[in-house]
Amino acid sequence: MITGLQIRNFKGWKDTGPIRLAPITVFFGPNSSGKSSIGQFLMMLRQTADSPDRGRVLHPGDKSTPVDLGRFADMLFGHDLTQELSFSLGWQESRPVEFRDVVSNRKFSGRDLAFEARISAQGKEAERPVCRDFLYTLKRPDADGKLLDLLKAGMGPHAERPEKYDLTCEGFELVRQRGRPYGLPAPLHFFGFPDEASVYWQNATTLQEFPFTLRKRLNRLFYLGPLRRHPERQYAWAGETPEQVGFTGENWVGALLAARQRQMNAGKGRRKEGFEALIARWLKDLGLIHSFKVEPIHGTRDYRVQVQVSEFSAPVSIPDVGFGVSQILPVLVECFYAPPDSTIIIEQPELHLHPAVQQGLADLFVEVIHSREDGKERGIQLVIESHSEHFLRRLQLRVADQTVRREDVSAYFCAPGQEALVLSKLDVDLYGNITNWPKDFFGDQMTDVAEMQKAGIQRRRAGEGAAT
Repeated sequence: MITGLQIRNFKGWKDTGPIRLAPITVFFGPNSSGKSSIGQFLMMLRQTADSPDRGRVLHPGDKSTPVDLGRFADMLFGHDLTQELSFSLGWQESRPVEFRDVVSNRKFSGRDLAFEARISAQGKEAERPVCRDFLYTLKRPDADGKLLDLLKAGMGPHAERPEKYDLTCEGFELVRQRGRPYGLPAPLHFFGFPDEASVYWQNATTLQEFPFTLRKRLNRLFYLGPLRRHPERQYAWAGETPEQVGFTGENWVGALLAARQRQMNAGKGRRKEGFEALIARWLKDLGLIHSFKVEPIHGTRDYRVQVQVSEFSAPVSIPDVGFGVSQILPVLVECFYAPPDSTIIIEQPELHLHPAVQQGLADLFVEVIHSREDGKERGIQLVIESHSEHFLRRLQLRVADQTVRREDVSAYFCAPGQEALVLSKLDVDLYGNITNWPKDFFGDQMTDVAEMQKAGIQRRRAGEGAAT
């Protein structure tokens, strides 16, 4: 699970400040307040790690990627190429990561890791940025739970040869191979030690566990955008297992069919359900339909989605029911389809949904983070961008009634500032109250009510005057 993030000089963010990411992390705020940028930044890191071009420091995106951020100058704060894009990322592995110094045979083990990097342009017209330096840290908790640095390793500018890089390490001593040249080539992407590091130092191979672990973490990032694909009357499926439902939910039927044999339960001690039955239950619990079925079309590899709106209505094809059903289905499938220990970024899951269904989304997401499969916790983390007051209010209620722990929810409010975007943490107490509610968070409702009453009084007076 990703535990912390801080971004500097990215789009409208001069500095987000430290962000604590919990199992459920929600970003609220008005339009153009930078909510989506945070998830976009994380997805840019993933698509960079996926890029086969190891010399590409950042992959801003194209038509085939979840996000497309344009040129490096486009993603910099103020489009200022003299600025450095920097960030720090913290995460916790479900199992300890082990490092062993092959020279001293000393071992290091921990679940908590951190990474930070600085990236800048090579010149005013540069399109391909360079990684100035990066640093990994392996941490372990002390008796009081405070995280202490156990091992550090990274790359930075060479002291004597500015075009080269140097390898740094704290925790054990690097032993250089005799006769090898000084200075390393540039990092791989923004996070990788070049192959030469393992040749120039006898024990640098130990450090390769750091980028391997970060790459695995980034590969567990999944994204679902705000505009999901329109429903279709037929869906083709040839038996493949999609990696995810897709950025617009285009693979949700294939994912559901591929997962039919999976069994899950909503928490320890709860009854197991088949995957399709689980999705159908949530559609019914949200009050959207009565029943749901994906069935093959005889003689083809196509499938159709049949739904029954009420107990007494006839089954119909999914395009013939309310648009909200097709928009929530990719959200439901992705939440339970993603592999264990994944982070799912969802933009505006409430689009096209009735307020009562928006409330139910909070209950859905609470069940998702508590869900289990094959007797083990799935460890799913949700990062959500939302405008829904109804969703937030139900989430507050679930904190108050202890359905979800307060520490398992992290909420932030994004807003334009005088010079840059401003991120404010919403303090939720044990009773679900937000103790630092921002002004006009969901609009000035009290003013609207007062103005409505005032308008009503004026109309009544005008009516009385006309009657006399």
